[in-house]
Order: sequence, then C-alpha cells, then structure tokens
Amino acid sequence: MALLFYLLFWVSFSALIFIIHRTSRYRRLRLPPGNLGLPFLGETLQLISAYKTENPEPFIDERVSRFGSLFTTHVFGEPTVFSVDPETNRFILQNEGKLFESSYPSSISNLLGKHSLLLMKGSLHKKMHSLTMSFANSSIIRDHLLVDIDRLVRLNLDSWTDRVFLMEEAKKITFELTMKQLMSFDPGEWTEGLRKEYLLVIEGFFTVPLPIFSTTYRRAIKARTKVAEALSLIVRQRRRESEAGERKNDMLEALLSADDGGFSDEEIVDFLVALLVAGYETTSTIMTLAVKFLTETPLALAQLKEEHEGIRAKKSEGEALKWSDYKSMPFTQCVVNETLRVANIISGVFRRAMTDINIKGYTIPKGWKVFASFRAVHLDHDHFKDARTFNPWRWQTANVFTPFGGGPRLCPGYELARVELSVFLHHLVTSFSWTPAEEDKLVFFPTTRTRKRYPINVHRRNHVKS
Repeated sequence: MALLFYLLFWVSFSALIFIIHRTSRYRRLRLPPGNLGLPFLGETLQLISAYKTENPEPFIDERVSRFGSLFTTHVFGEPTVFSVDPETNRFILQNEGKLFESSYPSSISNLLGKHSLLLMKGSLHKKMHSLTMSFANSSIIRDHLLVDIDRLVRLNLDSWTDRVFLMEEAKKITFELTMKQLMSFDPGEWTEGLRKEYLLVIEGFFTVPLPIFSTTYRRAIKARTKVAEALSLIVRQRRRESEAGERKNDMLEALLSADDGGFSDEEIVDFLVALLVAGYETTSTIMTLAVKFLTETPLALAQLKEEHEGIRAKKSEGEALKWSDYKSMPFTQCVVNETLRVANIISGVFRRAMTDINIKGYTIPKGWKVFASFRAVHLDHDHFKDARTFNPWRWQTANVFTPFGGGPRLCPGYELARVELSVFLHHLVTSFSWTPAEEDKLVFFPTTRTRKRYPINVHRRNHVKS
C-alpha cells in the first residue's frame, strides 16, 4: 500500500512539474491573444454550441472581434491557434512538411484510416497525391471521365418524379460517379449497399471517438469495418486480374500498377475509403447548395439557364456534353465559385507546428495545433463586398479564394468536382423547373448541409429534352 502511494505521489508530482514548466515556457513566448478556457475541455463546448445557430462562423466571429485575425483557443483536447488571415493561411499551406504537418481529431483519423491521403505524410503522401492528381487532370477528364459523368447524371435525373430530396439525389449521383471513376462499378445493389454504410461512417466524423459513450461513433466504426472488408475483396480480386494481364482504366488500376511495386492492400483500401468520402460528401453538398442559392437568386438562375440552353440548342437530342461544351460555360464557373465561397464545405484545415514558429509578431509553440480557416476569410467583408450574400457576378478577381486548400495538399479532385457540378447544372436547368417544397435552412456544423435535405417539387420541361 505504501509503495502504491509512493508511486502515485511521484507520478502526480512529475505531472505537476511538467505542467508548471510548460506553462512558464508559454508565458515566456508571445502567444497570439485568446483564452484556453476550462481545463481539459477548453472551449470545445462553446464551439459546438455556437454552431447550432444559423450564423456560419459564430465561434470565430466573436473571437476575431475581441482578439484579431490570429487567436489562441483550446478545442478537441488541444491548444489551437486559429488563423483568419489570408497571408497566414497561405504560409501554413505552403509550409506543409517543413514547419507544419497534417493533424486531425482522432474521430476523423480513426474512420478514414492511417493511409488516407488526408493523414499521409512525407514521401508516401507526395507519391499518392501526385498519382491522384495525374488521374484527375483535365486531359483524363476530357478523354475518359466526362462521358461517364454525363451518362450517370442523366440516368439519375431520368428517374426523378414530382418531389425529390435534392441532397439525397445528389449523394446518389456523386457516389455512383466516384465508384465508376475509382473502380469501374456501374450503379447496382452492391454499390447502393456500400453507400448506406458510408452514411454511417460520415455521421461519426465529428462525434466523441469513444465507442462506450457514443452510439453514433460505435455504428460508424462498425460501418467502416464493413466498408473496408468489402473493398478489400475487390482489391484482392483486381490484383489477381491485373497480374493476369486484365487491366481497367480506373484509379484502382493506377494504384495496383504504380511504379516501384505499387501499394499494399491496406494502403489502397484506406486510400479508397477516403476518396469515396471526399468525392461523395463534398460534391453532393455543393450540388445541393448551388441549386438552393440559384433558386433564391432568380436573375442568376435565368442567366445560367440562358447559357445552358444555348449549348443544348446546338446539340442533337440526347447528345452528350463534350469538353468544348464544358469550356464554354463562363457564368456556370462563376456560380460554382460563388457556391464554393458561400457554402465552404471544407471550412478549413488542421495542422500541427513541427517547431516553434514566429509569425505576425507571435509564436506558435512546437506541438500546438493550428487551424487555417478558409470559410472565415471567404465570408469576411474586408475581402468580399457583402460577403455573406450569394453574388456570382463578383468573380472578376479572386486573390484570397482557397476552396480546395493549397500547397502540397491542394485537393487533387478540384477540377473533377467542377466538371461534375457543371454537367449536373446543365442537365438540371435544361430538363427541369422546380420550386422548394418547404423552407429549408443551412447548418454549418459539423459540416455544411441543409436541415431537411432540401425537398423540391420538380417539373419536367418537355420542350427541351436531354
């Protein structure tokens, strides 16, 4: 008993000395202003409760007004410096792997897998990122992917009846597109079953990562296991086919036949899990919100319709879109940019300081998290006039616009997402008119979405057939 008391005393004493030493070190540094909040919890509860309002950035707005564009807080168990400064954000993005490294809450990393592109570091990340960029570049989309994008979008829209939940329909479209591009699967019972498991995985991203306390997280972990098992079977089968000389033109084939022996099955599965999440959740949300914003901005919708009806008028009935059609959609790209700016599906990125970093007259201590907020910059009136109003005509200049991140971790599917959204909008506005079935508002936490999945009443335009 005495020995146990002695050990507990020294453990507690050592922990106290460590905390005092660390605190005194922080006092010697000039930290960005802010508040670390309660012990252990920090300001996590304030962050979560703030985002239950309809304000897109309540937590950040309140602290920027008190402390400025660089402030200190404590969220998700760690001291964190938030940046709402475009110059600082660019500095963080460009110094990936030098001064900062990717670091995300465990609820996200556990579900994506250690070999996901979001969490990879060093040479493996560079290799995988380069491979992904090469498979989703403009020439690949033009020569190989566009025909499937056009076909699958039309196939889904042809099934619409009088009333649809647009968010659900958009998710079906993007999941089917992603499955086709990654593994050459057409829509079917197997892909739909996998999609339902993915819904459970995504629900677990921003919950407490403790299965005992969170049924949502427990379901997400089980669903992630099922998804990984299903994909592992496909990877093993495709590896055998590839070794036998049977090749397909998709992302999985590129991973299997990569230089220097390719990747292990575990690496490929984690990579596919993350890409399915990225291609499925983000693009479907942008599709939904583009329609919502356009519906609420009749002049923009009218100009978009005029642009696409001009393209459709030059094509025969049922003729698919070509790359030249996509490149002749200038106002559509303004709509895409403005939707990305206002919606900000990726609100920002987490990084960890690899050393003490001096910036803007402050020091970010080694080991601290930093959060570069894209959304707060995009919604700042100093950078965009009437920043919280949807205005696609503003896109003549865009010097602080980073919807897809930047630096070595620039989203490799940025051009593909633009093409998918543009094709979707083309077939939607030339085939349908619609009205909201009921009022639906945006929610910005844990991800941007609509509360009611944006139900709309659709009316097929018989005089224009795609």
